[in-house]
Amino acid sequence: MSTTKIYVVYYSLHGHVGTMARRIQQGANSVQGVEATLWQVPETLSDVVLNKIKAPPKEVDVQEIKPEQLLEADGFLFGFPSRFGVMAAQFKAFFDATGEIWQSQALAGKPAGIFWSTGFHGGGQELTALTSITQLAHHGMIFVPLGYTFGSGMMVMNEVKGGSPYGAGTFAADGTRQPTELELDQAFYQGKYVAELTKKLKN
Repeated sequence: MSTTKIYVVYYSLHGHVGTMARRIQQGANSVQGVEATLWQVPETLSDVVLNKIKAPPKEVDVQEIKPEQLLEADGFLFGFPSRFGVMAAQFKAFFDATGEIWQSQALAGKPAGIFWSTGFHGGGQELTALTSITQLAHHGMIFVPLGYTFGSGMMVMNEVKGGSPYGAGTFAADGTRQPTELELDQAFYQGKYVAELTKKLKN
């Protein structure tokens, strides 16, 4: 049986999405026969701007991905911070560069999940995912929502928790809040869930 390749492709400015991406990769790799790889999309902000907003250095152990490399994967998990209820411009720029792939519909039929980080409750925990589905639809990809398959973890009310039926999420607040264990557990679950579904579809 051939290996099922999952690409976890993300953009992270202050590290929150990067933390989620690593847990998602672990979840995907927990499925036998699956190989999950982390990728970053290129930064579009200048070093001057990044220094002014005190953005930490990019993770040196995660390579930047080129659009054509998407063709190598069987399934995807795309992660990004929210900007006014939509994906960050850096990730949108990456999707904008996939025009040739779109013309050939080479990604059609491949499953994809979405995860994200927002500032606060009104920052787009559902809207960011919902507005991102348009990118998948134009490529013909199959959007894989979590629904309520995460079980009781979806119903927790005694602590702040990101995420929704659309996928895993976290709150960054003013940037100092880090993903909680519950949020990371949901990220692990999402990676496993999408990997299992991708493996079934491939075989």
